[in-house]
Amino acid sequence: MTFHFLLLLSRQGKTRLTKWYSPFTNKEKSRFTREIGNMVLNRPPKLCNFLEWKEYKIIFKRYASLYFVVCCDREDNELIVLEIIHHFVEILDRYFGNVCELDLIFNFHKAYYILDELIMAGELQETSKKTVLRLISQQDTLLEGGPGEHKVDL
Repeated sequence: MTFHFLLLLSRQGKTRLTKWYSPFTNKEKSRFTREIGNMVLNRPPKLCNFLEWKEYKIIFKRYASLYFVVCCDREDNELIVLEIIHHFVEILDRYFGNVCELDLIFNFHKAYYILDELIMAGELQETSKKTVLRLISQQDTLLEGGPGEHKVDL
């Protein structure tokens, strides 16, 4: 199973996070984000969360005011992708304490770090929430200048 990209969109259609795992030009990325955003946001809530788009499959899930959208191959299992999305949201929830859109706006670098610990090159790398949270905690300690920090005077 390979992800081609992951998008986080607000209900207003603003892109909050993007991660591209396949090579696309900037023009294509912009067009894809706009097209998929329109398809997902205008889809009635009673319909399923799977869309066929070009030679790909779009799988999305809405959590509060955010849509988590993944583009993958057509033969990939939709339910596994939904579980990976849910896994990502659970880790964000534990880290931020009931994550909201503002957490992702003001701490986007941490959201990217969490995503990078979870998914690498479009493949799920770490299934353990505890491991991901431990690694993020270690990163925070390094950034805050915790034990073992080496300061250099210039």
